[in-house]
Amino acid sequence: MKSKLLACIVVASLIMTMAVGCTTQTTSTTTTTTTVSTTPQPATFVFTDSLGRKVTVPTNITKVALSGPLAQIVLFAICPDKIVGVSSKWDASAAQFLDPKYYNLPNLGQLYGGSGTLNLEQIAATGAQIVIDVGEIKANMTTDLDNLQKQLGIPVVHIDGYTATMGNCYRMLGDLLGMQKEAAVLAQYCDKIYADTLSISNRVGASGKANLLYVVGTTGLNVIAKGSYHAEVIDLLSNNLAVINNPSSSGNGNPVTLEQIMLWNPSVIIFSSGSIYSTVGTNKDWATIDAIKNGKYYEAPYGPYNWMGFPPSVQRYLGMVWMAQLLYPNVAQYDVYAKVSEYFKLFYHCNITQAQYNTLVANSLGK
Repeated sequence: MKSKLLACIVVASLIMTMAVGCTTQTTSTTTTTTTVSTTPQPATFVFTDSLGRKVTVPTNITKVALSGPLAQIVLFAICPDKIVGVSSKWDASAAQFLDPKYYNLPNLGQLYGGSGTLNLEQIAATGAQIVIDVGEIKANMTTDLDNLQKQLGIPVVHIDGYTATMGNCYRMLGDLLGMQKEAAVLAQYCDKIYADTLSISNRVGASGKANLLYVVGTTGLNVIAKGSYHAEVIDLLSNNLAVINNPSSSGNGNPVTLEQIMLWNPSVIIFSSGSIYSTVGTNKDWATIDAIKNGKYYEAPYGPYNWMGFPPSVQRYLGMVWMAQLLYPNVAQYDVYAKVSEYFKLFYHCNITQAQYNTLVANSLGK
């Protein structure tokens, strides 16, 4: 009896030992934690500009210098607080629209046009990390930008800024500045306005377009010639009568005589601000021209820039909106004020009231 009891005790002991062994094995299982290593963002990357130049630029750009007024208008829309200076002082009309903090930025000059002189010392003093040029491609531009880059010791890039492709301009800027989301909004606006304007132009057709001159200068004897960079919107929406050999690349246009304007005999004339719009109606020398005789002459809206260009930058989208409805109201059936308000919000970062809009277009909707 004792031997049987002893055997039972031994068996029970073995079972308990096995159970404890299993428990120990289970609780001793090791949990492995995987650590994911992150690669630091590189300090620079290679950006290919519109000239095909491969330029090493900072990954985090916070200080931008501008090459000229076209770049100023374009860059102010996407990164106003990165801009370290202006290429041309803001016009007085901008005071009612823009934040005052942008008025005291130093004047950096410009690479092309105007004085044609960038203030390299001033650019260096701002701590700018990059110089950005926006606009049309010019002769010897690659050499010019390479030389400027060597002089300043910071990258200099060019991005095309043509009316038909301004959306792409903003997308490139978004990639350059790491601001893809902001750029996409501006690009979508440009794409839509241009597509809508092109549709209006196509619906009107070549035969239905107004025979038009765009006139600049204090005497009204300079015209923006067909095929010039400054004439992109004019050529899109009208039959630009100013067919001239060697169209000027300047905003001052090509000089002509009044006799030549009489021979062209436009049915519509648009005067730039600062021209003779206010007096031409009583000028007997202009009275025989159909546009003047029939009251079909207008002044391009101005504020804070000329909506038709000069400089010929992204504000020309305002010109498209205004000019399309001015010339073809039966086709361009939309609320101009609403579209202008959207532009001011996106590109000037401000709201525009109906009263402000009415003042801007006071001389632009006809007698």
